[in-house]
Amino acid sequence: MSDRDPVWSAIATRRAIRSFQDRPLAAEHLERILQAGRRSGSSKNLQRWAFIVCRDRATLRELSRVGPWAGHLAGAAAAIALITPDPRAPDSPLSVMFDLGQVADLMMLAAWEIGVGSVPATVYEHDLARRLLGYPGDQHCEYLLSFGYPANAEDMTRRPGSVGRRPLSELVHQERW
Repeated sequence: MSDRDPVWSAIATRRAIRSFQDRPLAAEHLERILQAGRRSGSSKNLQRWAFIVCRDRATLRELSRVGPWAGHLAGAAAAIALITPDPRAPDSPLSVMFDLGQVADLMMLAAWEIGVGSVPATVYEHDLARRLLGYPGDQHCEYLLSFGYPANAEDMTRRPGSVGRRPLSELVHQERW
């Protein structure tokens, strides 16, 4: 593992960006982020997701009310709603949420690599999200991702500290707990 390895570099340096410049995402950057999500792995290759891209400033402001920590959506250049079948439905396998986590992480890593910051928002106000985004009743939106160029460009190069990260010795068990 070297800091010159682009994948490891993105993993090691990525941070949550909640404050964005007031400018749209370049079309090729948005396309790359969406392609990263599309290419994500999924259980049995079912690809049980859809994406709603929102760039309208008024809608982004409204979306910032879907949860107590979703305020960053109001200032994002774009939000991507991650839509899946309802994971709480009686016959829905929980793997859909694992799959969605992979989608989100690949989108956010791809964004970081091209200088775009991001952060997820959990949807608490599901009726508001459905009204604003218009997805069908048998679909569900648990997360939205904010994307934009960081308001502070130094955020892209400042190395995150080790604060809040437990050492491997506290996390890893060999063979058994």
